[in-house]
Amino acid sequence: MASQDASNRSHATFDLFIQAPSCEEVMQHFADLCRQLDIDPKDFRNFYTQLKEKLNYWKAKALWSKLDKRASHADYQQGKACTKNKCLVLGAGPCGLRVAIELALLGAQVVVLEKRESFSRNNVLHLWPYTICDLRGLGAKKFYGKFCSGSLDHISIRQLQLILLKVSLLLGVEVNTGVEFQGLIEPSGENGSWMAKLQPRSHPASAFQFDVFISAGGGRFVPDGFKHKELRGKLAIGITANFVNGNTAAEAQVAEISGVARIYNQKFFQELLTETGIDLENIVYYKDDTHYFVMTAKKKSLLKKGVIKQDYSDAEQLLAPENVDHEALCHYAHDAAHFSTGGKLSDLEFAQNHANQPDVAMFDFTCMHRAENASLVRERRGRKLLMGLVGDCLVEPFWPLGTGIARGFMAAFDTAWMVRSWGMGVPHFKVLAERESIYQLLSQTTPENTSKNYAAYSINPKTRYQSVNLSSIQPHQVQNLYDGDKSHPSTRKLKDKGSHTHQDSVSGFEELLKWCQKHTSGYEDVNIKDFTQSWRSGLALCALIHHFRPKLIDMASLDKSNIVHNNQLAFSVLEKELGIPPVMSPSDLANSEHIDRLSMVLYLTQVRSAFSVPTKGNFIYLFIYVLTLYDRLSSLAPPVSPELAPDMAPEPEPCTSVPMTNSEECYFCGQRVYVLERISAEGKFFHRSCFNCHRCGITLRLGGYTFDQNTGASLQHRSLVYRLFMPLISKPSAMGMIPLLLSFHSSFFFSVFNLKHCKLYL
Repeated sequence: MASQDASNRSHATFDLFIQAPSCEEVMQHFADLCRQLDIDPKDFRNFYTQLKEKLNYWKAKALWSKLDKRASHADYQQGKACTKNKCLVLGAGPCGLRVAIELALLGAQVVVLEKRESFSRNNVLHLWPYTICDLRGLGAKKFYGKFCSGSLDHISIRQLQLILLKVSLLLGVEVNTGVEFQGLIEPSGENGSWMAKLQPRSHPASAFQFDVFISAGGGRFVPDGFKHKELRGKLAIGITANFVNGNTAAEAQVAEISGVARIYNQKFFQELLTETGIDLENIVYYKDDTHYFVMTAKKKSLLKKGVIKQDYSDAEQLLAPENVDHEALCHYAHDAAHFSTGGKLSDLEFAQNHANQPDVAMFDFTCMHRAENASLVRERRGRKLLMGLVGDCLVEPFWPLGTGIARGFMAAFDTAWMVRSWGMGVPHFKVLAERESIYQLLSQTTPENTSKNYAAYSINPKTRYQSVNLSSIQPHQVQNLYDGDKSHPSTRKLKDKGSHTHQDSVSGFEELLKWCQKHTSGYEDVNIKDFTQSWRSGLALCALIHHFRPKLIDMASLDKSNIVHNNQLAFSVLEKELGIPPVMSPSDLANSEHIDRLSMVLYLTQVRSAFSVPTKGNFIYLFIYVLTLYDRLSSLAPPVSPELAPDMAPEPEPCTSVPMTNSEECYFCGQRVYVLERISAEGKFFHRSCFNCHRCGITLRLGGYTFDQNTGASLQHRSLVYRLFMPLISKPSAMGMIPLLLSFHSSFFFSVFNLKHCKLYL
């Protein structure tokens, strides 16, 4: 009888744990459950197995079947892939918890640190289809019955955190709330491993020794050793507001707004402006735990309505707390929500945020950050620490449309794959190179260009990305990501091994530097000594172009003090004439304190390849050269295709000299073309996907096409070489290498050779 009572108590506690609506209650019920079942939650290796054995409850069994199916995937090697690894994860946001789950499934010991003691973020996230499938596979429906019911494809951040927290705890992850991370403690004579400095200092997690550190601490926390790039665009002011959802029948009838943009419904926005004085670019409304609204407001209307007190050109100064009237902001958000729902939400009461204030906020979407690298390794006293980033500290996304959580989960899987390689003894430089190769794809990821077989997704990148080259970056290219203790023998040995593996890497860099010096010798104010500061003024890059194509740049007109203009000019010419995309924005190159050496090397390698065409007239020699060059450059980081930007995303600083106009339609398809996905040519805008040769369908590059000015209806490759060889594609027997060559991405072929001049070889 006593046994029956204990069993009933544990069943009831499990139900309370599953249904717990707050972080505090989840942790309390979990502790009670472990105590009632007499299971030690710190016994991570056996915890889940013991929990299944001791909790003989039909509701629990339905959840175990979900988790068992995930754990049985071959990637985890029955939970033995990373049994020797100890991982510290900073941040219990959705991305931190998601990566913690994967690390636990790999068999690692995982400790999560979270500064907050409660989950209070009401904002609602849009979910991509694969994210919904992934969460269902973790039993999300068991924890939150309303998860993606019917056509719903969104969830509040708080609910998502609760789901992932519960899964993490069940799999043996140790989650500590109310603990502040203050830095890493390097191994010392007394301390043989990496540890964390925490507040409070007496917290038990202070004694945890680890060899993997994953930061998911948000955009404001980036560990030392990781550099961030800044994308600054046209001013975009976002407002989010959460109102209490009483879950009444009347509220249930109010239709959601998945996204209304001015370009598609000008009448709506004009009426909004006329009736309320509120001028918006767009608005989204989701119904979840709260009534959630996100909108992009025009500065002029915010000033007129008194939300912003004084106008400033600097965005940070403009939106500083002391320059914002919070009460006026509340009225602005309230009126916009009331109008957009047709007044059907008659009692709009603000929900409370973590500070017990009305949950309304105004953000600057003008500036976003992206880490230059996703991983690095540190070694001190022979102890190595693998470090990785996930979430906002890796890529600061445009989160209202779901890119944040979707790409955040992708990065979590990619990071888990990196830790798997680390745990299985893959050489460290190869681990770093593979992680950086995968990272190149993240900003390009959309629902359209990832695999549609969501059920097959795993931490293996090949199951998710349609086209992934795990070796696009080579081990010798990431040696700067290994921060070693130079005095320690093991570090010297590893460095020597890396150098031995790629003996030509250093000489290759020196050869490239000498090539640049040779072809810029004699130019005023140009003195190339390295791959960083020597290129800041933009004159060195202009000089290279002038040496090979003097008609493209007037060196005499350049002013060395006009750094942004010089870089803008060089980037524009190289992209338009040779199809080489810019390595960074002109302002980044001019203002960045530390120019990334590897990025410049990769960029200049493409420049040299473009200018160094073969001089022999032999037809076969040309094709062998192309194949060799393609193979060499394919190991470099692929050009990043800009993502399809949402209507409310900020416009990035233009990288070409083509002026930005107000045209917003693709010349060919007539659909809206956003600034991040458009090509400007012939005074018109095109989608990158529409900028194709009308004969072969292959995407064209600027400078490598002809445009029918009479009909304005078609584009095609303008090269004589292409027109001669294109018919051979359908005849593989004609010449073995021709079909193979032309099967490569033609934009590479034409950009490298600038085939306006290929007539010389024929």
